[in-house]
Amino acid sequence: MYSMSIFYDAIAIALRSLAISGLATLLASTWCVPIAVKLSGTRSRVGKAILGILNASIGLPTVIVGLVLYLFLSRAGPLGFLRLLYTPYAIVIGQSILVTPLLTFLMADSLSHLKDTILELAYSLGATRRQAILTLLRESLPHIISSMLVSFNRAVGELGVALMLGGNIRGLTRVMTTAIALEVEKGEFELALTLGGFLLLTTSFITLLIRALRWRK
Repeated sequence: MYSMSIFYDAIAIALRSLAISGLATLLASTWCVPIAVKLSGTRSRVGKAILGILNASIGLPTVIVGLVLYLFLSRAGPLGFLRLLYTPYAIVIGQSILVTPLLTFLMADSLSHLKDTILELAYSLGATRRQAILTLLRESLPHIISSMLVSFNRAVGELGVALMLGGNIRGLTRVMTTAIALEVEKGEFELALTLGGFLLLTTSFITLLIRALRWRK
């Protein structure tokens, strides 16, 4: 018989996953937005090379990102004194780095179709550079949000970074993907199936939001 305690455990794990991946996406956007504005519509070889590298890095295996950050955050690593390993903050950092290439490339690609037109119009109306950039970001907000949602889906569904940097600690760093992997390994499928359903509902809902934003655009 299905236990309500399993359902409550699944809810807690799902909320923790959403909070960690949401914070990671917001953190990544703090540097991805200005980089994307700079790279959008670039005609320089350096800019095009950077966009090419970002595009190639989108498919980077999550375990590679997790391994590199583990070496940095471990006690023997250069950032070991921060004691971030096996905390939710480590997962946030890892996921934010993981989604950086995807988020930056998507934003830059979206902004490139609007940048010249909006900036030219803003300058013609006497706007300063700062005002013109703010106008560009305001007009491009649906594109930016859509890119962030895609990146959030990438973060919430990954396993390698969350497992290697979080350690799958019950009540602290256990997220949906790591919990599913653990429960399947234990041969206990009730919680795994419940979390799998939550994860599917989350990614499907985000996908519908992305499509709605694109339809609006």
